[in-house]
Amino acid sequence: MSDPKDFMDDGPFPLNRRRLLLGASAGAAALALAASPFRRAFAKESLTVADPGGVWTPACDAAFVKPFAKEANIDINHIARTHYPTTEIKANVETKAYTWDVVIATASDVYELSPQHLLEPLDWSGEDMSEIMPTARKPDWMGTDVYATIIAYRTDKYGKNGPKSWADFWNVEKFPGRRAMHKHPIDTLEEALMADGVPMDKLYPLDVDRAFKKLDQIKPHVNVWWTGGAQTTQMLESGEVDMIPTWNARAQVVIEAGKPVEIEWNQGIYSMEGWVIPKGDPKAALGKKFIKFCANAKRQAAFATQLFYGPTNPKAYDFIPKDRVKYFPTAPENVKRMVLSSTEWWGTNKDKTLERFNAWLLS
Repeated sequence: MSDPKDFMDDGPFPLNRRRLLLGASAGAAALALAASPFRRAFAKESLTVADPGGVWTPACDAAFVKPFAKEANIDINHIARTHYPTTEIKANVETKAYTWDVVIATASDVYELSPQHLLEPLDWSGEDMSEIMPTARKPDWMGTDVYATIIAYRTDKYGKNGPKSWADFWNVEKFPGRRAMHKHPIDTLEEALMADGVPMDKLYPLDVDRAFKKLDQIKPHVNVWWTGGAQTTQMLESGEVDMIPTWNARAQVVIEAGKPVEIEWNQGIYSMEGWVIPKGDPKAALGKKFIKFCANAKRQAAFATQLFYGPTNPKAYDFIPKDRVKYFPTAPENVKRMVLSSTEWWGTNKDKTLERFNAWLLS
């Protein structure tokens, strides 16, 4: 028989006191959990977005990541990816362990990945997506920006008479100083061939044997083999090197910071990079919405206003200061002095060329 003290007659439904106390404790705990920031985080969807890092990251964060996270009410884990993402994308798809939901890849990366069915098809519906220029449109890739590999040099070393061509870059007697080069064959082979006198319109298909013979000449004079864009910015800014091939925006931020650096556009090599989603990613639907957001003209203008790469939505130029556009690879005076990187050649030949390049570095 129950003890009468175990009951409280508080209204029409008698409650067991022990149950009431337990219920009150559980209710308080639930309220505390609901108020916890961890509880709020778990309630939101999340997305992992990977970009090339360095100065790319704050520009991407301001133009795309934070505005989309706010608009979609989600959490975004924004990270820097490895230098060329093809290997990790393959691993993501093969293992079904997705470290990235949306990632920046170059046009040549896509040429390699797409035939292997390693990328999700994108949703190309809507006004913003329809405005993307044709060369930046693939079923599984949306080009986001146009970038260029150029020569950057320190004017406190050479004045305004720095290297004007890749032949000058190779000329260690006329242009003595510390040099750095990209620890990757993409663009590096083109630089070697142009240094050896190959005209820009005759570069492809690349004469690989000729390129490596020319690289043999410069190899003893290369002080640093760089592996990432952020590294090139740091070396230019600190004066660790006097000349370097790098991506134009990586050098421009150093110039904007007031450092004595100049860009030489002659014989530059331009290409595009953009967003992809690894095939089978469980958050692909949300990733596609993020990519659509990045197609918007105002969003691309916000990115280009922070980082000197050309937008792929032509309407973005309506929102970009005119005096800034002259520093873009897409500016008429710049693009006419450069060559377009061959997506087809590199997409087909990258792996075997990279293997040979790495072996050459060790020889």
